[in-house]
Amino acid sequence: MTLALCMIVKNEEAVLARCLQSVHGVFDEIVIADTGSTDATKQVAARFTQNVYDFPWQDDFAAARNFSFSKAHADYIMWLDADDVLKERDRAALLRLKESFDGTVDAYRLRYDAGEDEHGNVTLWFIRERIVRRACGFFWQGAVHETLCIGGNVQDVAVAVTHRRGEHKERGRNLRIYLRMLLAGKTPRGREAFYFARELADNGLDSAAADAYSYFLRGEGWAEDKIGACLGLAQIRRRQGDRDGRRAALLQSFCYGEPRPAVCCELGQLFLEQNEPQQAVFWFKLAYNEGMHGQGDGFVCPDCGDYLPCIWLCVCYDRLGDTERAALWNERAGSYKPQDASYLHNKRYFETLKNKGKTT
Repeated sequence: MTLALCMIVKNEEAVLARCLQSVHGVFDEIVIADTGSTDATKQVAARFTQNVYDFPWQDDFAAARNFSFSKAHADYIMWLDADDVLKERDRAALLRLKESFDGTVDAYRLRYDAGEDEHGNVTLWFIRERIVRRACGFFWQGAVHETLCIGGNVQDVAVAVTHRRGEHKERGRNLRIYLRMLLAGKTPRGREAFYFARELADNGLDSAAADAYSYFLRGEGWAEDKIGACLGLAQIRRRQGDRDGRRAALLQSFCYGEPRPAVCCELGQLFLEQNEPQQAVFWFKLAYNEGMHGQGDGFVCPDCGDYLPCIWLCVCYDRLGDTERAALWNERAGSYKPQDASYLHNKRYFETLKNKGKTT
């Protein structure tokens, strides 16, 4: 069965070729909808496909994606953004997945590796609906942070798309779209309200973002988004110096699911800032024990389930005067990230203490 790639682009000449080169030989059809580029994006796209279309921008990402999907003819459709790539192992895995297509699966969900550190370790990932059977007629919804509405036989597969963030060219664009919606009398609700709050926070509007998160938490929404809202609100309270509000937001997340490692790490840091390392130990150990099993289906920070609680437990035990246990937790942190600067700094610190002990 055949597979199409559908994309929407605007002023992506710096990254589009990198994306398309990373998927060479995978797709039977490539469709690119340009929403108003003023650079060489369309010329770059034309090197890879004849199916390049103009789509007048309407402040609506879903409308643009639905247009791109409408131009595809393959049995299955996959979507990517211009600053995404497939690593070679994922390209090979996608080819194997394509060979298994038989028309019985309606949609596939793939992992989206949205952040990496300087050593290539994934720091943020989540699952996204990524490939759909064209005959199902699934459509995109949402002017901003759009989602592909899927159903039927859905499978999760071990293929990752990697986001390689480039220069942010249109800061505030998403927020402007939300504000136009508000001026038109459209109040964000559910998932839309959650992402509206995130956009406010990303643009430095903490007070408005806190109100938006609180509004979302009072209404309906996916449990994972509720937990994400609690974390977002807690981070705002931290910036505002409101420890009670920060603690309350983190504890509220327990209303929506089991303790997430990211929440536990935040609580541990809160107690450490209050010079209560013993209480902090409890939360960091809970984060570590939950690990990947307690990450949930929303935004996942893998470091919060292994490396970060280890490095923070090193700090806690050092403050408690138990340098031997502190050093052990630092070595455990190093087993996850042996090149990390904090681990190496701590390692030198403990070696210095050990050498001083030998000379006294």
